[in-house]
Amino acid sequence: MTIMEMQPGEIGSLSARIYNKVREGLIVGNFAPGERLLMQDLAEQLGTSVTPVREACLRLVSEQALELRSGRFISVPGLSRSRYVQIKLIRMALEGLAAELAAENVTKPEIDQLAGFHSAFVASEKAGDFGAARAANRSFHFGVYRLSKMPMLIGQIESMWVSMGPILNVYYREIPHEYVGAEEHDHILDALRSGNKAKAREGIENDIKRAATSLLRYFEERDLA
Repeated sequence: MTIMEMQPGEIGSLSARIYNKVREGLIVGNFAPGERLLMQDLAEQLGTSVTPVREACLRLVSEQALELRSGRFISVPGLSRSRYVQIKLIRMALEGLAAELAAENVTKPEIDQLAGFHSAFVASEKAGDFGAARAANRSFHFGVYRLSKMPMLIGQIESMWVSMGPILNVYYREIPHEYVGAEEHDHILDALRSGNKAKAREGIENDIKRAATSLLRYFEERDLA
């Protein structure tokens, strides 16, 4: 588990800044499912008192990103098939819509930027740098979603990625998987180049579904309902 120290001059209230730090850590997969987080430890890492840490964590609990275990610690939700299936289905609906809208708005420079994120993703996967791969994958996906021009939709997608991040931590560390995303990313780029909304949605949905195969097998093998 890694949380960066707060930097001087960061805007917003202290609890809001801590909320954003912990939320970002969840999205990028710095936390594992079931991991216990002591609020005092988080406060020390962030160079602050426990009170704003507790406020930030309780906000994430209310969003179902964390679970409250006692007055002293919280935990990342454990791995379960039922939780993952909910995340998967909601992601497909929201992210598919964002990709459709992106196909209406995208410009050639924006496609070139997305292609650069995709190239970085492929290179990181081949090098076995899974931290960099996760970061590049996120840049690609949210580069697409931002083209929807719908901040409320993007906010809902981010909430799903907060819950998905710890699962991806396990996906990259423990689960043998044949599919890593490169093929469907190419299909998404082709759909955006041609302005094909249906194909853009299909590419995002297939990307999520194909990654699900290995995860669902993992849950079944370990009897994680």
